[in-house]
Amino acid sequence: MQPKQELIQGTLDLIVMKTLTALGAMHGYRIAMRIQQVSTDILQLNQGSLYPALLRLEQRGLISSEWGSSDNNRRARFYSITETGRKQLDTEVTAWRASVALMEKFLEV
Repeated sequence: MQPKQELIQGTLDLIVMKTLTALGAMHGYRIAMRIQQVSTDILQLNQGSLYPALLRLEQRGLISSEWGSSDNNRRARFYSITETGRKQLDTEVTAWRASVALMEKFLEV
């Protein structure tokens, strides 16, 4: 059993945008399952974390949504990253990599 992992503030937005970039439009449950899969079950998002993040990203114009049918034929909101979101993702990935490089320097000491 792996310990519960807490996300650093702001990283959920980055993870969601990267997930949508990699796989295209998805509904919220599928996004949560993909994040759980990629993290090998370390990150398990609940609705109280994911849906406010999706709303925040949509309000910022970084993702968009539209209604459609899920695999089991239920009505679901599908989210996709916008061009503005792709640009923001590039910026955030660059900043994140710089932060990781900085931390690596301190961890090597």
